[in-house]
Amino acid sequence: MNTSVGIDALAFAGPAGFVEMTDLAEARDVDPGKYLQGLGQRRMAIASPCEDTVTMAADAATRALQGFDIDPAEIGTLIVGTETGVDHSKPVAVYVHELLGLDQRCRTFETKHACYGAMAGLTASMDWIGSGRARGRKALVIASDIARYGLKTAGEPTQGAGAVAMVIAEDPRLLAIDPQRIGDYTRQVMDFWRPLYSKYAFADGHYSIQCYLDALAGARVDAVGEEAELLAGLGACLYHVPFVKMAFKAHQRHLEMEYGGPLSKDHTEAWRMLTDSYQRLAAPWLGLNAEIGNIYTGSLFLALIDLLRQAAEGLAGREISLFSYGSGCGATYCIGRIGDRAAHWREALDPAEQLAARRRLSIEEYEGLIGDTEQADTVERLDPARYGLDGGLYYVGTRDHRRQYSRG
Repeated sequence: MNTSVGIDALAFAGPAGFVEMTDLAEARDVDPGKYLQGLGQRRMAIASPCEDTVTMAADAATRALQGFDIDPAEIGTLIVGTETGVDHSKPVAVYVHELLGLDQRCRTFETKHACYGAMAGLTASMDWIGSGRARGRKALVIASDIARYGLKTAGEPTQGAGAVAMVIAEDPRLLAIDPQRIGDYTRQVMDFWRPLYSKYAFADGHYSIQCYLDALAGARVDAVGEEAELLAGLGACLYHVPFVKMAFKAHQRHLEMEYGGPLSKDHTEAWRMLTDSYQRLAAPWLGLNAEIGNIYTGSLFLALIDLLRQAAEGLAGREISLFSYGSGCGATYCIGRIGDRAAHWREALDPAEQLAARRRLSIEEYEGLIGDTEQADTVERLDPARYGLDGGLYYVGTRDHRRQYSRG
């Protein structure tokens, strides 16, 4: 590639309701510290039956295009990364293509690899642009997912929902990704999976954490080799965040690769070095993840939004690392450079106003939403007003086996 390629626009969209983790802890007779400190979560976004992967993806994409003054006619590729699609054959991307009114001279597809789908779409888009096939056009990559687990299960406090839309282009305003420092890792493991016959995923939590850390090490080596002191030159480290405390475990492994061995609390000076590094490079960008919860493939890019809305000016021109992991497993580690004028677009990408407008759900309301959602795919008519929704794009039922969408 003769010119830089990367993220030119970025925006988040999520559901209108959330559950306070202290409310969930009280309802489940659990010490709130298990959720607040143990997982690092404050709230989790909860999608109603009328808010699905398609509606959130279209909302995020609209915010990205309008907020960054991008003409929809410039989009030549549309990719949606998700593990919570709405059809076994028809991709979420083609629904979104219609809802956005994009040109028919556009390729669309869906990528699925657990939480890795959006990164796969991003790197595929970079390859498309670098090949010359784009002919000056841009790619729209959307991470859209709903993390939902059964009521009163171990996974219940790690739910969430949301979408992050990214426009990939030459000479990007926000983040240029170095094509020479992108590393990949793949290994067949059964750490997290959801069979076709199950509404909920199966997971081996402790094993999945180990798989994540092994993938981080493998992808980093593929990206930068055994290069020492990489972290010393970075302005930030962003990770896949299924729950906030996972970022600390990831940063520990990241630092151990340069330190040359395991870091433990038994070695006071080394542990202080780790905690200082984490607080400087990773922890500041986890606020949105703690506020929204697990959004699967979008969680890494949610952290990127948090970084850019807080520190784009101070980190302008600085390099950062990004690590995406998807169970099963696949991963990518890469290095990007913050745009010199990225701070100019802070207002366009900051979701603070959107989050402030959300509604706190009681546990009774939350449990009712979960029950309704389990039947939503086969209900002929859904009324968004029943869930306090108005003025947006919503899923309103399935008629003749065809999903229906309407703007309120």
